[in-house]
Amino acid sequence: MGSTDRWRNLGVAAGAAAATPFAVWDLYKWVEAYASDHFHNDFTFYVAAARIGIARGWPSIYDLSIQQAELDAMGSRIHIAELARYISPPPVAWLALPLSPLPYEVGYWVWSFLLLGALGWTWYLAAPGRGGERFLHLVAALAWLPVIYGLQLGQPGLFVALGVGGSYALLRSGHQLSAGLALGVLALKPQLGFLIPMALLVSGRYRAFAGSAAALAGLVALSAIAVGPGGTETYLERLNFAAGVPVNRELTVAPLVGDLTITRILQVAFAIWALALVYRFRKRSIEWVFVIAIVGGILASPYLHLDDLVMLGLAAWLYLKTERRPRWAWVYVLGLVLAAEGIPVWGPLPVLAGEIGVLLLASVSALEAHDGDGKHDDAERQHDSRLEHDRQDLAVDGEPKLVDHRAGQP
Repeated sequence: MGSTDRWRNLGVAAGAAAATPFAVWDLYKWVEAYASDHFHNDFTFYVAAARIGIARGWPSIYDLSIQQAELDAMGSRIHIAELARYISPPPVAWLALPLSPLPYEVGYWVWSFLLLGALGWTWYLAAPGRGGERFLHLVAALAWLPVIYGLQLGQPGLFVALGVGGSYALLRSGHQLSAGLALGVLALKPQLGFLIPMALLVSGRYRAFAGSAAALAGLVALSAIAVGPGGTETYLERLNFAAGVPVNRELTVAPLVGDLTITRILQVAFAIWALALVYRFRKRSIEWVFVIAIVGGILASPYLHLDDLVMLGLAAWLYLKTERRPRWAWVYVLGLVLAAEGIPVWGPLPVLAGEIGVLLLASVSALEAHDGDGKHDDAERQHDSRLEHDRQDLAVDGEPKLVDHRAGQP
């Protein structure tokens, strides 16, 4: 065993020793939070919306008085408030529909185990490394505050991460159309990856873009038909209201900028910057497309919560699999992960700086690197990726809190 392997093994052992207790603690706090109050999580609102849709019709799911009546019937003791209401897209309620006839407690834990399964499957598809090093990434994910907070709330962010991770894996296998269709999961929480379809387009993955456009357009059309013109109008009103609630913008650049118009201009600029980088890196490995689109999309998002940063963790995994990155890249990734972990202590500024830093470092790489003028068509890239894939085997904690005012985020 060489010295490099010894240091790597020591690093894995140290990481496991640090992450495992925090992962166990996180899982304990999740169960403790549920035991203290079964209903103060967002899954309650998803089930309520599903039951309303079946009993009263899907146009009624955004009616706040009907939501309150259903919450009362469930015995939740939740009162509709500015941050306690169902404002998710209709597909979220549809996803909870099979669980709505079950006793609430059974439905909650089925949903929770599905979320854990989504986390595990995303790790299987996207995590870097081999053996123990790779397994460490799964333990560290459970020890990470955005992940455990999303699990506690029952947020569907991990389903979105799985869809994006599946899209990445399908692209590496050369299945462009299927990769695009997998991105239909963005309909659950569009703000988590809305730049990814456009990134596929500008990087020349046209069939993947077409698949994503077809899947998302189909779900949007079905949603509009289901809720009707009145329900659609009410839904848009609920979104506009939510966009004006300060807590929904705390992790975006809005609090730093102040003026909302300037904020929107800056967010559009972040999106354009990210897409320009994707175009510059279009001949590199597919990981770059997803990393830049995810990070750029998070910076451009007008609406973000702590649990939504699970996508930043997915981007970190994919970045650690890229070529042409500095040897010290893992230090930057670790720093960004720790910055997200400490948001309840020091606020979002370190994470925002780290996200902007990702685009800056990618820009420097884009200026310095020479991708060559030879023809590298998508089939060749996918073939090389499959060969690499076949050679593979196919972090710290902040205590999550029970947050009543967060219930019902989209």
